[in-house]
Amino acid sequence: MTQLIDQFSAYAKWRASAAESVTRLRAWLARNEVGDAQCDLRLHYLLERLRDDKLTVAFVAEFSRGKSELINAIFFADYGDRILPSSAGRTTMCPTELQWSKGVQPELRLLPIRTRERQAPVSELKRYPEEWQAVSLQSLDVASLQAALARVGETERVSQDEAGRLGFAIDPDGEEGLKPGADGLIEIPCWRHALIQFPHPLLEQGLVVLDTPGLNAIGAEPELTLSMLPSAHAVLFILAADTGVTQSDLAVWRDYVQGGGARQRGRLVVLNKIDGLWDGLRDETQIDAEIDRQVRSVAETLAIEGDAVFPVSAQKGLVARITGDVGLLVRSRMPALEQALTGDLLPAKQDIVRDDTLAETGDVVAQTRGLLEARLAGLREQLQELTDLRGKNQSVIEYMMRKIRSEKDDFEQGLQKYYAVRSVFSNLTNSLLASIGMDALRDETRRTREAMLESTFTKGLRDAMEGFFLHLRENLQRSTGEIGEISRMLDAMYKRFSVEHGLKLTPPETFSTLRYEKEIDRLEAAFNRQLNTTLTLVTTEKHVLTQKFFETVAVQARRTFEVANRDVEQWLRAVMSPLETQVREYQIQLKRRLESVKRIHQATDTLEDRVEELKQGEDGVLVMLAQLDALQREIADTLGEGGRPEGAEVREAA
Repeated sequence: MTQLIDQFSAYAKWRASAAESVTRLRAWLARNEVGDAQCDLRLHYLLERLRDDKLTVAFVAEFSRGKSELINAIFFADYGDRILPSSAGRTTMCPTELQWSKGVQPELRLLPIRTRERQAPVSELKRYPEEWQAVSLQSLDVASLQAALARVGETERVSQDEAGRLGFAIDPDGEEGLKPGADGLIEIPCWRHALIQFPHPLLEQGLVVLDTPGLNAIGAEPELTLSMLPSAHAVLFILAADTGVTQSDLAVWRDYVQGGGARQRGRLVVLNKIDGLWDGLRDETQIDAEIDRQVRSVAETLAIEGDAVFPVSAQKGLVARITGDVGLLVRSRMPALEQALTGDLLPAKQDIVRDDTLAETGDVVAQTRGLLEARLAGLREQLQELTDLRGKNQSVIEYMMRKIRSEKDDFEQGLQKYYAVRSVFSNLTNSLLASIGMDALRDETRRTREAMLESTFTKGLRDAMEGFFLHLRENLQRSTGEIGEISRMLDAMYKRFSVEHGLKLTPPETFSTLRYEKEIDRLEAAFNRQLNTTLTLVTTEKHVLTQKFFETVAVQARRTFEVANRDVEQWLRAVMSPLETQVREYQIQLKRRLESVKRIHQATDTLEDRVEELKQGEDGVLVMLAQLDALQREIADTLGEGGRPEGAEVREAA
């Protein structure tokens, strides 16, 4: 595990260094009073994302594939024993998250299964500690950890009616749901979700391990499949070499890992228990050939490349690490899987963080650079004007005053158009937020719920649920048109002020709702696979289906729209901020020019003093531009994206 810790530590240090560079940029903007509230807020949010960044690795498998043993082998071998329960049969009965957050107490938190009867998703219940049962993990010795974590596998027996109310599918054959026992009762998990907080070296670096139950338990918690698994940075799908790909394995793969699409980055297949082939009757060549044959078979069945399948023996890998047997560790093939995990997971995550950080800081730096260059241009214009006044008589100075006053009048007329645009912008903003806002989503959710509860036939239920997605798309499409109108209006205003008043404004950045539309598409595809099937619609009671739809699908839709609202509101502030800042700066420069000429008109001996003052101001702005470039280069270098800041060559030429 040392290599894993080293690589995760390196990533954490890289992320911390990026945060330090962004912090220096933010402090510099505040110290020099060249950043506005919007820029400061953007950098604040960016720093929060960098500091709270998590990497989630999910382990998915049917029962008895050695999933918990694999987690023990990768993460917990240093404890000298198994930490997660890993015996034959079902050991993980509910989704289990292993993580660590600074400032919390080591503990196991268990969410009772009967919280499913309420219309509250796990993500919401995480906010209320009183809903969970807490088990202290203050004593971090192996025996205490084992005893506490064994509770994740606790079960109880309930009637078939109660199991149905709790969302479990019942099947007499045990293929499409839980199989009743001889007494007619159903064995179900005691817990709906488990959170394990303890200071493991990898968890301290921001790693989150998500351990999932088997097929029938996975399907009973749609939030897991609609949100947790799709958002995981890496998913390890575990098969057993002694069973191959069974029908239930294939169902888990197609429905919950791949999600019906092509292979995603960070989705790895683990063929576990290859030590079953070490029977002593075959040599290593024969064993390797058999393993290769199984790998090809798995790859063909799952329709993936062979290099995405990793044959391992988690049990032997765990033993090898505990006993220090290097040869056995190599034979278990665990190092190859771990290398692939970090090689696939960390670069992908690092790319996302790098792009996000460069985009946010790049926008802030570009806006600040535009402000400083506008200030520099104003200072140079004043300097040229005052230099030209040397040796001139009072009539020339009076003419200059009239000229500046005329420019001021023209600019104030332009401001009237600017204020009119602001008024239209405000109206369009209200219209946009009415289309994509949370009130519209709440209204649609309420209409869908009423339609589902009033439906008496399966078709009515299906139409109501499908209509929910249809109306969400209509809202997004309508908002796209409104965003386009806002962009065109602002683009025209930017050009007007650039041409008529010489403001250094680049066209406002565009905004696309495509990512939210794609998320709604993904959500609907998962809904069609898991809820919108004839079998589910016919066999599930209306109120149960309604509850399941709204505590999973509707909750995920709400999260998507919450993100969309946050991003749209940030974009709306960002596109107006450069224009507002430069308009303010231009007004200040006009006022200073007029005051300078007035003072010179009253006392010619102040001309040289003012010229010298402007030269010092020019030098000061050039120093700030150089410092800004250095800060941008520092961020790029820290992130591994060295290069010359945009705009530097323009200033040098000037």
